[in-house]
Amino acid sequence: MFAWFKKIKKKFQKFVKESEFFIHETKHKALIKFLSVITIIIAYFSIVSFHLGLENGVLVTILTWTFFVFCTPIADAGFLIDFPMRLITGMRMLYSEMMVWVVAFTIVISSLTLKPELFEKSTILLLFKDILSKPWPFWSIIALSALGTFFSVTFGDELIDVAKHSERKHYQKHKNKYRIIVTLSILVLTIIIYYSLMNYYHLKF
Repeated sequence: MFAWFKKIKKKFQKFVKESEFFIHETKHKALIKFLSVITIIIAYFSIVSFHLGLENGVLVTILTWTFFVFCTPIADAGFLIDFPMRLITGMRMLYSEMMVWVVAFTIVISSLTLKPELFEKSTILLLFKDILSKPWPFWSIIALSALGTFFSVTFGDELIDVAKHSERKHYQKHKNKYRIIVTLSILVLTIIIYYSLMNYYHLKF
């Protein structure tokens, strides 16, 4: 038993030592990002399931995931799918992210049609419903998020393609544009949150 454990430990140590995800700084960053997203999703699911039950926990977690796909200008939500697909199939994350948006859109439409009460289960989903129900001006956050997200996944592909951050030519060229988009997205989302809260509590500006 002890010999078997030592053999497994030795193989793991060899994997850590030789794997490009530990040798290359860019791939190491991508792996850490993926594991961080996984941890957050599991923690959120656990909390929601504890309060709402397992079934609602699953549904609310999935729907909350779509909020972060549509309403944040970074690809962290989609990265949950993009990263393993890139490793398994070699598909560029730019293309898998397009699939992520189609899947997220299908989930949102299905939820609005079949289980609209899910949007009443959390503050984030109430805000999401408010954004979806007011095309102007709230869909501007979705447009900004799309721009930011597809910039982000392009940078994500570059993380996998190169070994060092200094080799990330696309990121170096477009990082200022991306920062502007992220800043605008945060500003617009802040305004939307403020407006939604005022509207929810029937307050006037």
